[in-house]
Amino acid sequence: MITSPGNVRIKSIVRMQQKARARREADAFLAEGIKMFLEAPEDRIREVYLSESFSCSEEGKKRAVMEKLAALSCETVSSEVFRKISDTCSPQGILCVVEAFHYTFPDLLKSKNPLLLILEDIQDPGNVGTMIRTGEGAGIDGVIFAGESADIYNSKAVRATMGSVYRVPFVYVEKAGDAIQKLQKNKIRVYAAHLKGEKEYDACDYRCGSAFLIGNEGNGLRAETAALADMYMKIPMAGKVESLNAGAAAAILMYEEERQRRKGI
Repeated sequence: MITSPGNVRIKSIVRMQQKARARREADAFLAEGIKMFLEAPEDRIREVYLSESFSCSEEGKKRAVMEKLAALSCETVSSEVFRKISDTCSPQGILCVVEAFHYTFPDLLKSKNPLLLILEDIQDPGNVGTMIRTGEGAGIDGVIFAGESADIYNSKAVRATMGSVYRVPFVYVEKAGDAIQKLQKNKIRVYAAHLKGEKEYDACDYRCGSAFLIGNEGNGLRAETAALADMYMKIPMAGKVESLNAGAAAAILMYEEERQRRKGI
């Protein structure tokens, strides 16, 4: 059992929790909690850390955890050490180091009529993770992160995906404009939710290849990025509300697309 917070491996885990650079250097990220452990692809799990006080009230999940642990290398740590490496207020007592995923632009374009999200300068890791989770539910083919967007492997973002980080392809680009031009060359229409919207969001046809532009939580899309969209559309607002949370707006758009494709209209 590891009982010292000064252990070299524990120090490495703490650095990965705190710094994107450390995660990039390790080419890995941290996934904490029972659900995140159970859904992690076994061939990508490098290490598992289990608290000495680990317990699970659900017998089925506990049995599944133990069965999976039997095939992996697991290190038991003291409760104090686990609190040191944990990023949650109420740790569940299990954390794994997962090998990072690497995707290319073509990975996002494999389906006949792909649906994509382009997230520009989304800085809240929780928003990033939630949009990926919602996107998987709506059937998106991938996410493009542009500009100063948060690191998807930030622990808060990983946790917010609830496992979708293992399954939804994504790429990072410096400028959204470069990605937009590539998509348009592949006959994918790019839509921007904008105050100058020409149509309401549910009056557009998303059954062909489509990509939704979602901008920064406070400032929205950069002007030069919005100018590249094939169409501006708007989400109607009642009352005194001027705009929606970026994640809420993305969810509305993605599920309208899902509805159209599911219903054929």
